[in-house]
Amino acid sequence: MKNKFIYTVLLILLLLAIILYPKIKPLFSADEKGGPAGGPSAMMRQGGGQQILNVSGFLVAPAQMKEMKISSGTVLPDEEVELSFETSGKIVGIHFTEGSRVKKGDLLAKMNDRHLQAQLLKLQSQKKLAEEKEFRQRSLLEKDAISRESYDQIATELQAIEADILLVQARIAETELRAPFDGTIGLRLLSEGSYASPSTKIVRLVKTSPLKIEFSIPERYAGEVKPGFPIEFQIDGNSKVFRAIVYAVDPKVDINTRTIMVRAMYPNTKEELKPGRFASINMQLAQIENTIAIPTEAVIPEMDGEKVFIYKAGKAFPVKVITGLRTEALLQITEGLNFGDTLLTSGILQLREDLPVVLDTLIKN
Repeated sequence: MKNKFIYTVLLILLLLAIILYPKIKPLFSADEKGGPAGGPSAMMRQGGGQQILNVSGFLVAPAQMKEMKISSGTVLPDEEVELSFETSGKIVGIHFTEGSRVKKGDLLAKMNDRHLQAQLLKLQSQKKLAEEKEFRQRSLLEKDAISRESYDQIATELQAIEADILLVQARIAETELRAPFDGTIGLRLLSEGSYASPSTKIVRLVKTSPLKIEFSIPERYAGEVKPGFPIEFQIDGNSKVFRAIVYAVDPKVDINTRTIMVRAMYPNTKEELKPGRFASINMQLAQIENTIAIPTEAVIPEMDGEKVFIYKAGKAFPVKVITGLRTEALLQITEGLNFGDTLLTSGILQLREDLPVVLDTLIKN
């Protein structure tokens, strides 16, 4: 019984040793190396037990900062319209080729207008007869052979016939579909012999030179982006950078997105771009010379503002700063730092006031 008890105690001690060994092993490792374990040279022990942090520094020097704004937009045609007739009738002629260029005023399609042409011939005959009658009546009036009332009656009849002729000519013009501007014809939607009404779309006409670039900007840039403002944009699948000029800014802010719609004009003289494409917009909103620009990772946010650590006489010192312009990698400092200061950029979470540090690397911008 005594031996069994001893074996049980030994077994329990062995199990405890196996469980606790991983937890106490780092303590032995730290003693053997003369410092804390588990980090790639974060701290090292100096004489007297004081710890020194190895850090990287950034030499503050005058820099240039550019505020760039990236947005997305759409390439739009300068003009675009879906053409249709102004009246109803049967299409008797298609006078364009799909995908071809047309000039303003070119006849694109024609409706049956024979009944209108017949009315026009009838009215033109009546007008000729009325003109001869008006001439005779005017001659008689000059000789006082007829009353003024008789002459006015025939003159009114002539004017009525002329008005009817203009009306019929206008109706004939409605049977003709003409190009309202220079452009490229799309794909036709009807064939000859089809019956069309004012709601029937015949073909689309698009003007692709120049092109419009439509995009939106946050409302806080409303005072910076104005007509004449230059932008750059790129199209998916094309590495070329295109340049356009803003020509119009929407006067109202969208209350849902808090953005302002902007349009720029691109000449597209070679017509290498097609409307409807997605565009990535790049704008330079501001450029500041001789300012303090530091890496964004060096700034520590706090409840009452922001701070950084600088290097002085082998130690770290905290400094309150006021920030300005921000880019993807840099942050402008308007107050708190001076040219020539050495900013600490690594080990930020371990830094504290008067902590001894060693500069491993010093970066100059």
